Amino acid sequence: MKSGFVYIITNKRNTVLYVGVTSQLKARIFDHKSGEGCKFSVKYKLDKLVWFDEFPRMRDALDREKQIKNWKREWKFNIIREFNPEFKDLYDDL
Repeated sequence: MKSGFVYIITNKRNTVLYVGVTSQLKARIFDHKSGEGCKFSVKYKLDKLVWFDEFPRMRDALDREKQIKNWKREWKFNIIREFNPEFKDLYDDL
C-alpha cells in the first residue's frame, strides 16, 4: 500500500496557496521549485512548502486534499500557522 502526502505551497509573500497531493513529497516540491509543477503553481510562482501531512494510504491523502481544497482561505492559513507559524520553507528539512 502506497502512502501519500497532502501539502500546501505558497509564493514569496504568502498570498497565494496551492493544496496538492503526492506519494513523493521531496520530488514533487522540487518540481514546483524547478518550474515543472502544475500550471497554477508556475503562473503564481508557488514554490515554498509551508505545510504537509503524511497518510499511510494514498486514498486517505486524496480525501484530505479534497477536504482542505473546499475549506475557506482563512482555515488553510490557520493550519499553516499551527504547523509553521513563521511560514518558513520546509523543503530543506525534508
